[in-house]
Amino acid sequence: MIEADASLDQPLDRKTVLNDSLRRRILSMELAPGAVVDELALCDEFGLSRPPVRELLRQIAAEGYIELEANRAPRVAAMSHDSLHAFFLAAPLIYIATTQLAATHASEAEIETLKAIQEDFRKAIEERHVENRVIHNDAFHLEIGRMAHNDYLMPSLRRLLIDHARLGKIFYRHPTTDDMQRDLELACDQHDQIVDAIQRRDPDAAADIVRAHFELSRRRMAEYAAPEGLDIQLT
Repeated sequence: MIEADASLDQPLDRKTVLNDSLRRRILSMELAPGAVVDELALCDEFGLSRPPVRELLRQIAAEGYIELEANRAPRVAAMSHDSLHAFFLAAPLIYIATTQLAATHASEAEIETLKAIQEDFRKAIEERHVENRVIHNDAFHLEIGRMAHNDYLMPSLRRLLIDHARLGKIFYRHPTTDDMQRDLELACDQHDQIVDAIQRRDPDAAADIVRAHFELSRRRMAEYAAPEGLDIQLT
């Protein structure tokens, strides 16, 4: 009986590993926007049959990581100038709303979890580790979304964070200049201020900090998304 239970647990464990790995590969740009997601290769790599792999692909497609179309291989969600325009319009609204609600509804245990994530983010900034910086920033804002305890906002936040992470990875993939590093250290300090505002139960202060925080990110990301010579209005 014990051996049977272990066997039943094993596919679930492999599916969880695939889930975490696939999301990370997309956020880190290891799988580029528009790239084909090879279903059979994933089955072989993670030791899974096609049904659980297809189930997972449908799940992450609903969250915005990949695109599924009839009679076409799954592809990583594209990044177009139209989608980025929508991102820059919607992101500050969603980030402010979730952070204000977190300042109202977060538990002390959730705040401690957020502090731990922030410690990992600060370490990534100090070590100039691009991938960890992107991953821990994503985790920080996703945790704030959970702390908001609002099921209507979470799907929008999850979708925003996908492109926020990918933009961050693209723009900061080259060796960090002193100017970029100063902005990243400022962003890290703003994270600390966001945590403090949430812990003080001050949604107005939280909103002000998040506005400044997103503006700092927006300037940097817009330099990538609308490089000189392209007549594209992003904001």
